[in-house]
Amino acid sequence: MQRLVTAIALIPVALYLIFLAPDWLFRLAALAMGSLCYIEFSGLIPAYGIRRPGIAGICFGILVLLAPLQQSLLAITLLLAITLLVLLRKVEMREILPQVACALLGAFYTFTPWRFAIDLRHVSVHLVFFALALNWVGDTAAYYAGRAFGRRRLAPVISPKKTWEGAIASVIVSLAASLLYLGYFVQTVPYWEITVMAIVGNVAGQCGDLVESAMKRGAGVKDSGTLLPGHGGMLDRVDSSLFSLPFVLCTYLLCQFLRAQ
Repeated sequence: MQRLVTAIALIPVALYLIFLAPDWLFRLAALAMGSLCYIEFSGLIPAYGIRRPGIAGICFGILVLLAPLQQSLLAITLLLAITLLVLLRKVEMREILPQVACALLGAFYTFTPWRFAIDLRHVSVHLVFFALALNWVGDTAAYYAGRAFGRRRLAPVISPKKTWEGAIASVIVSLAASLLYLGYFVQTVPYWEITVMAIVGNVAGQCGDLVESAMKRGAGVKDSGTLLPGHGGMLDRVDSSLFSLPFVLCTYLLCQFLRAQ
């Protein structure tokens, strides 16, 4: 029941931010999402025997999310050098390197997908909704198909309940929904492009789910957090989107390039 109540509360907020919110508010929401995901990611790190990444990771993420590409890379490089120098005065290098590496990895893992969401929204609000809803629809299909027909385990060590039958159903249902949705709302995108984006985005999202499950299993926890009752943490809710967003954008740009040739 908690899971349903939380979903009902979040859906209107998500729809408003995607379709109606001004650009500055969508960016602010993207920044909040990245920060929440990073905090939960950093909370898993001590279980691996590494110091918890500090505020530097959020600073890296803010630069990636909001600054132009060239400036953000330059700023991140400078901030990385400063961070290493500051930490060098406090702890040994054998502790510094894993901590800073996790901060940088966490920043790119949790913040950059929301930068790509901003880029997709500039093209079309329907594309960013498609990229996010792709795995919401697929997860539902995988759950019911897995319960009804699931026999072969997809990743028995990482996520014992996932099946190949559920994964295939996720791709098929997501593809059908994508063709109907984008085919109606974004008629400038050919059906072959929608097909490629849907398949690539869905498979990427399922891989993102498995990656986060592997991180939690390695840390010995069931959920990344407790922010969303019935769902766990924010990272648990958007783990698929962190992979589907960059892959959908990359596939869209590649298809645009091929079509222009």
